[in-house]
Amino acid sequence: MTPLIVLTLVLVWQAVLVGYTFTLAGNAADEAVRAGTAAAPGGARQAACEAAALKDLSDAWRDGASVTCSASGYVTADVSLRVPVLFPGVVPFPVTVTGHAGTVEEVKH
Repeated sequence: MTPLIVLTLVLVWQAVLVGYTFTLAGNAADEAVRAGTAAAPGGARQAACEAAALKDLSDAWRDGASVTCSASGYVTADVSLRVPVLFPGVVPFPVTVTGHAGTVEEVKH
């Protein structure tokens, strides 16, 4: 019975890590799109988006993270994070979680 209980706890913990990674990816995408709307178009926007998305992530999720921002009247940000296996920062799970956010581009007068 003990191995079954331990296996159940391990699976529940892994599910918690997957859920937490979804939360981190969504928040990072929100932060990236906020920074992207305030930045100048072009390379400055991508740099601002990436910096904002990665700012609050711990090293375990920052390693291997991918941030893409684009704009054409509507600014979008996509953040992809790898899910860790049992302990963040040790071994990545072969699953990538993506967060997406978008907003209308600010017009400066």
